[in-house]
Amino acid sequence: MPTTPHILIVDDEPNIVMSLEFLMRKNGYRVSIARNGTEALDALKQSPFEVVLLDVMMPDVDGYEVCRQLRQLPEQRHARVIFLSAKSKEADIQKGYEAGADLYIPKPFSTRQLMTTIKELIGTNV
Repeated sequence: MPTTPHILIVDDEPNIVMSLEFLMRKNGYRVSIARNGTEALDALKQSPFEVVLLDVMMPDVDGYEVCRQLRQLPEQRHARVIFLSAKSKEADIQKGYEAGADLYIPKPFSTRQLMTTIKELIGTNV
């Protein structure tokens, strides 16, 4: 297992991707980016990730479906999935957990809190 945790950021909103990528790299993580569900599924088949930051609403394959498919991949069985979504209704959050999420954080979110959460989830002190 690599010593530097590998994080996949999946979001179709460029500003969110840029700020999350900057934040993750600044905290010492390796980062891959997928701008939609299809790219995310391709990335998940190519490399194991410790954390997947996943948007729900995307133009092709939504985050729920990406999460369900990720949970079927043996090489991703240790991946922690965190939904970051503007969909904050109880039913949306419930659907995220049913799809296999470890955590569901409504947007807007605190980046400091997100970093603390990621470190707790994967047990790193990067």
